[in-house]
Amino acid sequence: MNYFLVKSEPFKYSWEQFNKDGRTFWDGVRNYQARNNIKLMKEGDLVLFYHSNEGKHVVGIAKVVREFYQDPTTDNENWVVVDLVPVESLKNPVTLEQIKAEESLKDISLVRQGRLSVMQLKAEEFDKILEMGS
Repeated sequence: MNYFLVKSEPFKYSWEQFNKDGRTFWDGVRNYQARNNIKLMKEGDLVLFYHSNEGKHVVGIAKVVREFYQDPTTDNENWVVVDLVPVESLKNPVTLEQIKAEESLKDISLVRQGRLSVMQLKAEEFDKILEMGS
């Protein structure tokens, strides 16, 4: 299993809206590194949902239910999406400040590449963030 983190500005697409929708395709990615990370996602992989700009915290866990396919919002074949479903909310959102303060998370892309919207995590990094949010 692989682990990822996706970022969304809550005023554009919030965790609450995702839960209401029950399923979404993850679109709007226009960065090649983020796109390449989407292409690594396999059905069943787990994904942390991070609110960027407002809040700046991990709020929930999602699951990949459909692997990458052409982004239906553009004709440009460079861009792809995956389908995600919400799994559960974190009991306590994990803030960017908490993540930055945790020595074992100092090398994750959320800290090192702040603008990257889709990033892969190691299993131990994913587990640490879940532990911090429980």
